[in-house]
Amino acid sequence: MAVTATASSMSTAPCELSLELRPSARFDIVDLRRQSGWLNGLAEFPYALFWSFHTTAGFLEQRRALHLDTRRGGVRPYIRAFQTVFPQEAGYRHDELHLRDDLSNEQRQVEPRNGDAHLTFIASGLRTCVRYRNRPSEPVYFVDLDGVADDRHRRRQARVIGFHHEQVVARDQVLVPMSSRALDSVSLKNPDLGLYERLQALIDQHGVTTGRVRLALGAADAGTALTINEYETLLMRHDLASVLHDPFRFMAEKGRHMIADPWAIPAKAVDYAKYDVIRSFNQVCERLRIPDSRAERLITLLLGRQAHRFLRLQRSVNLLVSDADSPGRGRLVEGVYQCPILLQWMKTPGNLRTVGISLTRFE
Repeated sequence: MAVTATASSMSTAPCELSLELRPSARFDIVDLRRQSGWLNGLAEFPYALFWSFHTTAGFLEQRRALHLDTRRGGVRPYIRAFQTVFPQEAGYRHDELHLRDDLSNEQRQVEPRNGDAHLTFIASGLRTCVRYRNRPSEPVYFVDLDGVADDRHRRRQARVIGFHHEQVVARDQVLVPMSSRALDSVSLKNPDLGLYERLQALIDQHGVTTGRVRLALGAADAGTALTINEYETLLMRHDLASVLHDPFRFMAEKGRHMIADPWAIPAKAVDYAKYDVIRSFNQVCERLRIPDSRAERLITLLLGRQAHRFLRLQRSVNLLVSDADSPGRGRLVEGVYQCPILLQWMKTPGNLRTVGISLTRFE
């Protein structure tokens, strides 16, 4: 993956860099610290915030990335395990482009079928915005799950901000109405919720030009999670709901296709195809360190009763605040399709969830 960087306000703190990345494969991982040494220009800052413009390419939390590097064989096999669970062309409703009301006829001709990439991003705990301690000896991995579509290398954008201190300047909370269904997902960008207006008002009130907004669930709030991704109806209401109910559904769907038509996969004999799904299940459990991967445990997982333990879902998300595009006035910076999303797989009393808000300033 090739990386180019453009700096803004290099002479003042905090320092913001804009990155353009060109992936070399559909699934690509790059250590940003090893690219042309540009990150060395931020060595004076003890902290850095990394942000991705996309919903199928982003970062792991620093602790998880380091843990995978030192104890689990690296980031690549970790992500591969989730890609095994969400294989390409496994019957995702998101990929049935003729059903997508959000697309024009022209867009349907070029839109990538990437339901697997979206679900892998959400389930593996990838993030669009992460805060790192700036340690030159530790890698910073940019993980791209959909970098090449129909032989076209996609143009990826990211930003990094180096800063010395982070100060919390405001706290708030928002009540989010949920449906009476146990499985539900809600866009926190919904205008009826009024969250974005409140966030911008807080940013203006406290004069924050560079910082972040952290949205977080309470410790006692069970059966729920937060993510940032594309809030597309078929992806959220069908594909993701299916995963919350049965995290191995699409893996099994792909396996059923293999067994029904084993010669669709070169060099696979019928007997091999029959056992390939079971072998893959065991590999996934081994990679993710799921204890007791015997048949009884797998059956329980397949029934979806432990979905929240298998999926690396998040309790908080970050939104970037920057004035790089509006000098002197901080604004929320988001990719075109990025949306904070509240998920639940258990009903909540009164059908209301509370999301905490904290606004910080970088100095």
